[in-house]
Amino acid sequence: MTEQELILQTIMNSLIASSFTATFAVGLVLIFGIMQIINFAHGELYMVGAFATWYLYSENGVPFFAAIGLAILLTAAIGFVMERGLFRPMRGNLFGGLIVSVGMLFILQTLAVYLFGQGLMKNITPYFKESWHAFGIESVTVSHSRLLVFAVAAFILAAFWFFLRRTKLGWAMRACAQNPEAAALQGISISKISILAMVISAAMAGGGGAVMAQLVRITPQMGHSVIVTALIVMIVGGVGSLEGALIASVAYSFFHTFVTTYIGGEVATILGLVLMLVVLIIKPTGIMGERESV
Repeated sequence: MTEQELILQTIMNSLIASSFTATFAVGLVLIFGIMQIINFAHGELYMVGAFATWYLYSENGVPFFAAIGLAILLTAAIGFVMERGLFRPMRGNLFGGLIVSVGMLFILQTLAVYLFGQGLMKNITPYFKESWHAFGIESVTVSHSRLLVFAVAAFILAAFWFFLRRTKLGWAMRACAQNPEAAALQGISISKISILAMVISAAMAGGGGAVMAQLVRITPQMGHSVIVTALIVMIVGGVGSLEGALIASVAYSFFHTFVTTYIGGEVATILGLVLMLVVLIIKPTGIMGERESV
């Protein structure tokens, strides 16, 4: 592969990585914006989506896309339970929300180990076995399984944008994120919006895990790396800013993928953290964050 072909291949890999990262990070930012809680169990919802897809599709013969749909419904249901039982009493309490989300993280991990075992990684035979030659170059290939990730992520992000900008519920959600007290005075139910936000966020994480299940090793700890990436993106983009999360997802994914390709994965992770620190030094509120007035 020539240098030009390697660059083109890395660009394609970066685009797919950024689409998944954006979908996952937006769900995390959504919860913080509505409930002022950082959900550290968000990565475990991704893990649940991957395990559910593996169990339904590989172990029980459920059609692949039906398995993905059921995995999304399962994680959405878990999100509903988490909001009602854990996060609602902690709304606005950053430390309390952190504690209960970390507790949920360990509960979901322990359940995965109990049900499916520890150490034996699960793998799914890719549903799509073909590849696409990008730019008409034979050596620059993208598997159809990876294209599925990009297509699903693009659809979810577009649908979420339409929901926020073109529906009354979306307007209500934005109002709650900007000023909960004012939204409540206008008759908007903060509790109902919180449930909706948590269900959407959990479904995004579970859907990400479901479509990524073909491409990654499925383990109880697989949520660790994605939650670290999402937190970096959330901080760089500006805590609570959905637009910032999208911009930071693309920038970080391109940066991480190129560094991984040319240097190595561990170095890319370290430099990603350095990049986050540099952004915070230059602009402490993040790319799209706004400084609060005192």
